[in-house]
Amino acid sequence: MNTIRSVCVYCGSSPGRDEAYVKAGHLLGRSLAKSGLRLIYGGGTKGIMGAVADGALKAGGKVTGIIPRFLINREATESALDKLDELLITDNMHERKHRMFEKSDAFVALPGGIGTVEEIVEIMTWAQLGHHRKPIVFANIKGFWDPMLALIEHMAEEGFIHTAHRVKPLVVNDPEAIVAAIMVAGSSVDAPTEGVQAVIDKM
Repeated sequence: MNTIRSVCVYCGSSPGRDEAYVKAGHLLGRSLAKSGLRLIYGGGTKGIMGAVADGALKAGGKVTGIIPRFLINREATESALDKLDELLITDNMHERKHRMFEKSDAFVALPGGIGTVEEIVEIMTWAQLGHHRKPIVFANIKGFWDPMLALIEHMAEEGFIHTAHRVKPLVVNDPEAIVAAIMVAGSSVDAPTEGVQAVIDKM
């Protein structure tokens, strides 16, 4: 039984220097919509964030934006946010991340900056601690995540990732192949995907 109904996408609120990043965001959003999966994302309407949401919405998909109040005017415009079919405004970044985790059955990291790295690493940390088994994907557009993946491998080789079997992110280069990879991973999960809320609240 496939447990995937919604997918969280972490990505930059800026477009980056290569147009392939924004294009990948748009393609992923469209792919999610066509597969009947809800997009959960940070609520931004600019950069790669905006491209993912736009791709999903134009393909008739459902989109949930989760954004802290203080970022609304920095990462979005109120008129663009009106187009989302669900908008959740949080008081801070911590609450935003928790809500994104709760509402998502899988996670994808498109190119982004420090915030994107922090978000996907936290999800990997929770997986390593056994709090969830939700699929995690690095959308490795034009090798963007190669340095990060090399660092993870290096940490494991040096003995700092002791439960590496719990942290097996999927690496997918083609944005249009991400959904298929998630669905395959979701169908093979043999344990509940929900996190342990009491533990997560303490983190």
